[in-house]
Amino acid sequence: MNAPGSAAAGALEVLAGRRQSLAVAESLTGGLVAGELTAVPGASRVVRGAVTAYATDVKRELLGVDGALLADRGAVDGEVARQMAGGVRRVLGADWGIATTGVAGPEPQDGQPVGTVYVAVQGPDGAGQVRRLMLAGDRDRIRRDSVHAVLALLLSELTENVRAQDTEQHGGN
Repeated sequence: MNAPGSAAAGALEVLAGRRQSLAVAESLTGGLVAGELTAVPGASRVVRGAVTAYATDVKRELLGVDGALLADRGAVDGEVARQMAGGVRRVLGADWGIATTGVAGPEPQDGQPVGTVYVAVQGPDGAGQVRRLMLAGDRDRIRRDSVHAVLALLLSELTENVRAQDTEQHGGN
């Protein structure tokens, strides 16, 4: 899995350089994101921990995802992913949080077809991004592609944030 490993290593390098930490909240990926991150040597300098919030009540009770939102839209939702990323930051005391939620199959869930996935990143200022993905393939492929997508989103958010900080510090508008 070269691409996700590269994104994991790149993100961890940026975070270590900033002396910032990362926490992971996972649903459909069931620990694969944390596994990919902690496979990188030196990950312990950055990774605070992970929560596999597979059950809806764990998302609500542990990560603080709004219960009315979960009741109304289900767990497969962009706002749920955003709240998971923010919740894991808070619970684990990290600067950055990332999250995955979606449907790996074999059956649809919460009215969403197999392959519907949301990945989210939230940074220290509360800003971040959520992406909706429509992935193809079997359960394993959807889960692996979700890992790649959340790590790529994290790396992208970190590098965009670096460019924004550089502009602020070196005379940008």
